[in-house]
Amino acid sequence: MAEEFTTEEKMVLGEHFSNTDGNVFAIITPRQVDRGALMSRYSRSSKGMRRIFLDEFLADHDRGAKFYERVLSEYGDDSVGELGEAQIAIEGLSNMAVKTIQDRRLGLSYLEKSSRYVKWDKKDERGQYMFYKDPTIMDSPFADVYEQACNMAFDAYSDAVEPMTRYVRERHPIEEFEFMDSTDGTEKQYGVLQGNDLKIAESVYKSTTKAKALDLLRGLLPASTLTNVGITGNGRAFEYVLSVLGSSKLEEERRLAKEIRRELSLVIDSFVKRVDGRYGAELRDYLSGLKDVSYNNARIHSIETEPTGAYVRLVEHEPEDLVIDKIVASAIYEASGTSYGRILRRVGQIPRDEKINIITQIVKIRENRRHRLPRAFEATSYTFDLCNNFGMFRDLHRHRVLTLHRQLLTTDGGYHVPTQVDSLGLGDRYRDVMENTINTFEAMRDSHPEQAQYVVNFAFNYKYCIRMNLREACHMIELRTIPQGHSDYRRVAQQMYAQIKKVHPDLCSIIKFADLKEYDLERLESEKRTAEKKRNTIGIMHN
Repeated sequence: MAEEFTTEEKMVLGEHFSNTDGNVFAIITPRQVDRGALMSRYSRSSKGMRRIFLDEFLADHDRGAKFYERVLSEYGDDSVGELGEAQIAIEGLSNMAVKTIQDRRLGLSYLEKSSRYVKWDKKDERGQYMFYKDPTIMDSPFADVYEQACNMAFDAYSDAVEPMTRYVRERHPIEEFEFMDSTDGTEKQYGVLQGNDLKIAESVYKSTTKAKALDLLRGLLPASTLTNVGITGNGRAFEYVLSVLGSSKLEEERRLAKEIRRELSLVIDSFVKRVDGRYGAELRDYLSGLKDVSYNNARIHSIETEPTGAYVRLVEHEPEDLVIDKIVASAIYEASGTSYGRILRRVGQIPRDEKINIITQIVKIRENRRHRLPRAFEATSYTFDLCNNFGMFRDLHRHRVLTLHRQLLTTDGGYHVPTQVDSLGLGDRYRDVMENTINTFEAMRDSHPEQAQYVVNFAFNYKYCIRMNLREACHMIELRTIPQGHSDYRRVAQQMYAQIKKVHPDLCSIIKFADLKEYDLERLESEKRTAEKKRNTIGIMHN
């Protein structure tokens, strides 16, 4: 039963809560610090939140700020830092810095400028391409060759956009495809469409072919390319990313830490204040020390470099029978009344075909990829060694739950040239850009190993390692093999699927929505569905 308030109290509360007479209500008080403090105080009081607000917050405008200063700074209660949220936009940061920010797995959500829908050939007001000029590089003897390498890459990219778009459209003329005819709701050849249907079909086709062209050319872009990213996150997560950036060896990232901190002070200052004090300094020193330990021991215990080339390798997994036992035990644990250990021993006595039947029952009730596997399938993990182009890594990097380790970006792994680039006659220029990058990188790497990353193009193969459980593997493989996905990461996800199937053939049946086919115009069907949704929405609005 909802708490009752006087008429006067309801008038006051109406400015701070979505309702005054229900058991479920939104907190709309304007100050973020008060929202978070209310949530935390709520957990330690027998009063309702609205009563707490009236009794403790209404007359004391500094109550929220003082609360966080005490709880975070004095008591170190990190969890309350998650009660304050902010949304910020960062524009004009490099593709190196944005990856460092996006390495953070929990508490932050990102939306980054796309290399598929946006041409990256724009110049600034001075007529210069938009790539990051690291101060350390620009104050070094490598300034000229660095700028020349980045400009060479952008020139090649800019010159190729229109020819590649024409090439894609010539290979896949619009007349070959069917589009929705609104008169009877069926798909018909482009040539018979009229009016608005014709315009929608042309828009879908242009968007799809442009995306394909930009997909094929993004390998030319250097990691210094400037991008934009929007971030939504809580104070605890922002506090950590500020510490990571502040401990970086790159001046760009240290500068970003200061700029992000300045802006957060305007909206959730109390939630990130510790980053300026002893706690923040100690954490930055710790993070910097971790990097030094890793780099120093890598040099001491160095292993000879592998030959160049891309690969996907499953390097670690458990025996399938052991995994099946753990998954079945986990699957029935919640409905059981005994300990996991006893269940696991009992499952070991069940015939194998009966255990497979339990897993098959789960397979049968999964009707689409959005039906997530239960947590029972987290009982095993796979470790993949990967080396594939940096442009594709940027897509797989978005998966937050799995554990990802990555190295410095180099030119050591070789580079990828799409076959369409060669078919169009642009292969020689593409390779000239890559070879020039190799020469520039090699000149810089000994004295500036971190800064040298900026010159490396998206086409270069990049080494990283992914460790994920079966539940996450299922999610990633099914998502990254959908038809509208980029062909590069679709192939990698398909290879992951094949290698898991090889070692766990019975368990692999749970990954039932992996698409193993190849597609030329990946975005076409997706763009058609989007256009149809827009058409239906407009129709509803008009009605």
